[in-house]
Amino acid sequence: MNDISSPFKSEQNPVFYIAEIGGNHEGDFTYAKKLTALAIESGADAVKFQFYTGDSLVSQVEGADRNAHFKKFELTDEQNLELLAIVQTEGKMPMASVWNETMLTWADPHLPFHKVGSGDLTCYPMLSALARTGKPIILSTGLSSLAEVEEAVEFINRCDNRYINDRKLALLQCTSSYPTPYEDANINAMLTLKQEFGLPVGYSDHTLGSLAIETAVAMGAEIIEKHFTDTREGKTFRDHKVSLTTNEVKLTLERMSQIVRLKGNYEKCLTPSEETVDHHISFRRSLYAAGDILKGEEISAEKLMVLRPEHGISASRYYEVIGKRANRDITSQMVIKEEYLN
Repeated sequence: MNDISSPFKSEQNPVFYIAEIGGNHEGDFTYAKKLTALAIESGADAVKFQFYTGDSLVSQVEGADRNAHFKKFELTDEQNLELLAIVQTEGKMPMASVWNETMLTWADPHLPFHKVGSGDLTCYPMLSALARTGKPIILSTGLSSLAEVEEAVEFINRCDNRYINDRKLALLQCTSSYPTPYEDANINAMLTLKQEFGLPVGYSDHTLGSLAIETAVAMGAEIIEKHFTDTREGKTFRDHKVSLTTNEVKLTLERMSQIVRLKGNYEKCLTPSEETVDHHISFRRSLYAAGDILKGEEISAEKLMVLRPEHGISASRYYEVIGKRANRDITSQMVIKEEYLN
């Protein structure tokens, strides 16, 4: 694999944060525009929609109720394009899960990335169409076994190996239940995805509140996707319940920034704050004379003390110093320095 950095980077947030409006507009275009404006205000990197028609997604025969649900939530192509334009005009990234190839033809020129919902991880015709665009893909893995994820990754790689070689494919741990119980969030699986595929990883969340996404960031998520709404009060559509509002996103992003600062890097070293206050000296011990030591006298354990501060020979060299001889008089409680010994 080439050493190429992930394209899924935020210029302002500790992780790439996607505010998912999805179906929360419930087919009301005026409300969709309101949610879009609020999501932009929240500080999210990307504002995401879902583009579909009921008849191209769900069978009228086998899934009549679900077909009717999606039809009720449909927006027109022109309305969807207007939403993307609003996001782009405000300097945010427009994103969408595009659920049929016809819509992809007009949506693709306006989408820097493509997002695949968990339900389409096994929809290879749609994966193929998205891969043909050559644009980065974020793939949610809800409902899936590791074997199914592997098969989907291999399929995308066969379509265009740049998705793997250039790390243009990201995988999100996800649990497709609404709301997701904490015991089913299984954020550790995100680390399994990272280990198995070496691709950028993140977490798409359907739990209540923000604790899960903050936990995911602490564990190394590079991408976070969370549903967005203006309020959860009085809402009956399930996605509102697992959504955050503008102020909640702002607070969560601030906590995420603090989490990333706390995580630091992987280097174990003396930190600037430790060095500034000289704690590496004042907290550590060095060798001191337990009593008067005369010039020429051999250093024994009885003649040594280990005291703070570390102004002389480190206490870690205690056993090296035993057996050496003093080349000058060293008075009791005096620090022992290298140049005092032969």
